[in-house]
Amino acid sequence: MNKNIYIRGAILAAIATFMIVQACNNLDLQPLDKVTTVTYYKTANDFDGAIFSAYSSMQDIWGTSTETLNERGEYWSLSLTTTDDVEVNTKAGNSGGDYNNARSLDNLFLRASDTPFAALYTQIYEGILRANLVIEAAGNGTNSLTAEQKTKYVAEAKFLRAFYHFLALQAWGTPPLVLEVKKDINNLAVGNATKDQLYTAILADFKDAFAGLPAKWDASNTGRATKWAARAYEGKVNVWKKDYAAAITAFEDVRKSGVYKLMANYEDVFSFTKENNSESIFEIQYGGPFSDDNLWVFDDTHSEAFKASQGTGRVWYWDPSGDAGNPSGGLGWFIPTKNLVDEFEKGDTRLNGSIYQAGDDFYDRGNSTPIPYLTSWSSSGFSIKKYFGKANAIPAAYSPNGQAGFNNERYYRYAEMLLLYAEALIESGKTAEGLAVINNEIRTRAGLKATTITDARKALRHEKRVEMAFEPHRWYDITRWGIGKEVFGAKWDDKYNVFPFPQAEINRSNGLLKQNTGY
Repeated sequence: MNKNIYIRGAILAAIATFMIVQACNNLDLQPLDKVTTVTYYKTANDFDGAIFSAYSSMQDIWGTSTETLNERGEYWSLSLTTTDDVEVNTKAGNSGGDYNNARSLDNLFLRASDTPFAALYTQIYEGILRANLVIEAAGNGTNSLTAEQKTKYVAEAKFLRAFYHFLALQAWGTPPLVLEVKKDINNLAVGNATKDQLYTAILADFKDAFAGLPAKWDASNTGRATKWAARAYEGKVNVWKKDYAAAITAFEDVRKSGVYKLMANYEDVFSFTKENNSESIFEIQYGGPFSDDNLWVFDDTHSEAFKASQGTGRVWYWDPSGDAGNPSGGLGWFIPTKNLVDEFEKGDTRLNGSIYQAGDDFYDRGNSTPIPYLTSWSSSGFSIKKYFGKANAIPAAYSPNGQAGFNNERYYRYAEMLLLYAEALIESGKTAEGLAVINNEIRTRAGLKATTITDARKALRHEKRVEMAFEPHRWYDITRWGIGKEVFGAKWDDKYNVFPFPQAEINRSNGLLKQNTGY
């Protein structure tokens, strides 16, 4: 997406959500420097700003703020350290509350009072509210939109609403379903929805998005959701729902469209200079080069949002630890497990594209001159290389102080869709077809021959793990496949198949929102 889109969205979101305040001594007057939802949603530019603000909540899932919940990159803790792929670096030398949250999740201590759950919940339902505001405003008859524009904005807002609801379903199982803007101050709370209600609403929204979105945007709007992204999401949701026939149909429609294809080189998928590439179904766009160099002022989670660098703290949290002697000076909290490294087969090119290990050249952010990678920087002896390495040793990819990066999050890419397609085929009894997708497309790109794993389901799960390492999907695969005990042994408790709802949200709802069992 054009790098200004989310920045403008964050600014306009703040404007669009200001409430009427008292002006002088005349309560009927409105301040000249403020707008309300009544006066704002008029033109296509207004709706662009509003829809961009709904996108911007995605950035904040990984956000860092000292004003809201004091969150610091919490979604990496939730989606990575909970898994068998990542552990917390004990050489990082940080004993703060946010670091301890990550350590707790690494040990599968999931507590309803902890910041990561509240941070994710807040950003999801903020995004849903913003999408609902667009849908409501587009249909209220007081704007200047054409019928075509209304269809497009509503479809785009429904894509985003479905995206957020699906993430909430993955995390909590039975989260609230919010399909309208709640306005009664005495009736703001929403209780749990059933999974059937959620699947029905999510799929309906993605279907409407497919019908109303363009197949492609112009260059100034690259990254906005397209009809084929919506169709690919229909397939993904149906895999979670275990409606494999519907998933296969959706995935085959996407394949026939010819819109997406695998990049020839795995490392190129994550290159800053190759954002929104042929493999990208949906990327979360990060800003730059407009940076105020302040890691604590990201996106629209802070009162200084208009100055935000719109980047991601990935480089700060993932880069090897300065406390352990790495010259880049990153926090280096999140590191690969040896268990993950051992999962890669000999000759798999994805290993070198994903993980730093002994003997590798290490590239420090924007510095194209490498130094030897030292295993002493990490308590596992490994560091995350995906999104970094030689291809991303580019000054423009980082803020001047090196704490923020502008490389997009490849949230849903064609390789994952192919693996979901293979899974749907295998689960439908079409084993040979599913294995053909894995062998002829995914493994061929990785420089490997056909899998030697005889159990097709296990072959699929192995491939998904190594292909998608350090992308936020492994935890949800473990829980939906029901393999927690197999992966974690005695540490596992079946209550972990869903996260705890934030206790503050349960309290705020006066108990209308019910806590997941066991928390």
